[in-house]
Amino acid sequence: MSHIFDVDGDSMEKVLIVDDDKDLSNVFAKLVALNNYTPVKAFDGMEALELCKKENPAAVLLDLVLPDANGIQILQQMKVLNPDMPVIIVTGLGDIETAIKSIKLGAYDFIVKPLKGDRLILTLKRAIEKSELSRKVKQLSSFVGSQLELSLGRSDAIQPVIQQIQQVAISDFAIIIEGETGSGKNFIARLIHDLGKRVDGPFVSIDMGAIPESLIESELFGYDKGAFTGAERKKSGLFELAEGGTIIIDELQNMSPLVQSKLLKVVEERRFYHLGGMKPVAIDVRIIACTNMDIKKAVLEKKFREDLFFRLGEFIIQIPPLRERLEDITFLAQRFFREAAEELDKPMMKITDEVKHLLINYGWPGNVRELKNVIRRATLLSIDGILRPDNISFLLKGKYSCDTISPLMPLKELSALAVKDVESKAICAALKHTEGNKSQAARLLKIDYKTLLTKIREYNLSN
Repeated sequence: MSHIFDVDGDSMEKVLIVDDDKDLSNVFAKLVALNNYTPVKAFDGMEALELCKKENPAAVLLDLVLPDANGIQILQQMKVLNPDMPVIIVTGLGDIETAIKSIKLGAYDFIVKPLKGDRLILTLKRAIEKSELSRKVKQLSSFVGSQLELSLGRSDAIQPVIQQIQQVAISDFAIIIEGETGSGKNFIARLIHDLGKRVDGPFVSIDMGAIPESLIESELFGYDKGAFTGAERKKSGLFELAEGGTIIIDELQNMSPLVQSKLLKVVEERRFYHLGGMKPVAIDVRIIACTNMDIKKAVLEKKFREDLFFRLGEFIIQIPPLRERLEDITFLAQRFFREAAEELDKPMMKITDEVKHLLINYGWPGNVRELKNVIRRATLLSIDGILRPDNISFLLKGKYSCDTISPLMPLKELSALAVKDVESKAICAALKHTEGNKSQAARLLKIDYKTLLTKIREYNLSN
C-alpha cells in the first residue's frame, strides 16, 4: 500500500521515497514536504515500480536493500520506465563498487546513511532542476527540429543537415557550408545565426565573386582617410560591421591566395588593420563560409590554403542537391505556393497531381532556388488558385516539346526562352569549368564581368 503525505497543493512535484524502514521513510517524507515537494512512500520494489507508472514522480529516493528485490535491479527498471527521472540512491551500504555501479546504471547520486538533511535536500533539488532543464532542452530541440523541417524538408537526405544545424548553432564554431548553386547555403547560414547566441547581433554577407579583387581587402577590413587616392574619409569594413554577430563569406572558392593569406591572419589573431591604419581593430565575429565546391578537394589540389581550411572548417555542412531529395520537392512546392499566394494576394487551392509529377521528374539544376522561382511564377499565372501543367511547362528549362509548350505562347517569347536556356547552360558550364570563379568564367565566355553578374541574377544562377 502506498502512502502520499497530506500536503496542500496538488501541483507540487512528487518525490517517491522507497525504503522499508517506515520510521526513516517518515523522516524523509517530512523533510521533503517541508521543502515544498509532495512525498510518496513505497516500502518494497514492486510497489515502487507501480508508483513510478502511476504518480510520475519528479525524483526518487531509493534504498538498495528492499524486502522483495535488489535496489540495483529496481533502479534499472525505473530507468527503463522513465530514463529522464533522477534516482538518488540512499543506503547504508557504502562500498565504492556499489556506488560506481549505480551511477553507471543511471543513478543521479549515491548518498550513504546516516546522512544530513541539508545534503539530501540539496541533492534532490539539483537533481530535479537538472531533469527539468533536460526536459525543456529536449522540447526546444524537438520544436526547433520541426521548424527546420518546415523550412528545409522532411526527406532522409536532409535530416543530417537539420541535425547538424541544431548541433552547431549554439556554438561559436566557424562553419563551411558546401552545396550546389541554389541549394540554400545562405538560407541555412541565416538559420544558424538566428538559432545561435549571436541572434541579436548583425548578420553581414559578402560575395567574394561579386567584388573585384582589388577592392576585397578594403571591403573586408575598411580603410583610414588618405589610405589611397580617393579615400577622403574613414570607412568601416564588413568585419567591423559584423562585430558581435555573424559574417557570411559567400563564394569562398573565388578568394585569391593573397586574400586567403590576409583572412588567415585575421582569423588567427582576431584582429586586423584598416588599409592605411596603424592601430589594430579587435573583432568578435562568427564566420560562416559558403561554397559550391569541395573545399577538401581544393586543399588537396593546392587551390585553397590548408591552414585556412582548418580555421574556417571547424564544422562542415554539406547540402544535398534537390534531385537527391525527391520527397522534399512537392513538400517545398506546397510551401512556396502558400508563400507566393500570400505575397501576390491570390487564392491557393491545390497543386495538381500532373504538376507534382512534372516537378518530381525534372532535374532541378538550380535546386531549391529554381523550384521557388518556378512556383512563384506559376502562382502568378494561375487564375483560380490551382497549379496546372500549363502554368509551369514553359518554365522548366530544357523541357520544350509539343506536349509541354503552351499553344498560346508567342513564337517570339519561345525564341527568347530558348536563348535564355542556352545562355544559362553555357554560364553554368563555364562556372563549373572554372570552379565558380566568375572572373575566369567571364573571360571564357568572352563577356565582361558585369554582364556575367547581370545574367547570373537574371537566370537565378546565384547561391
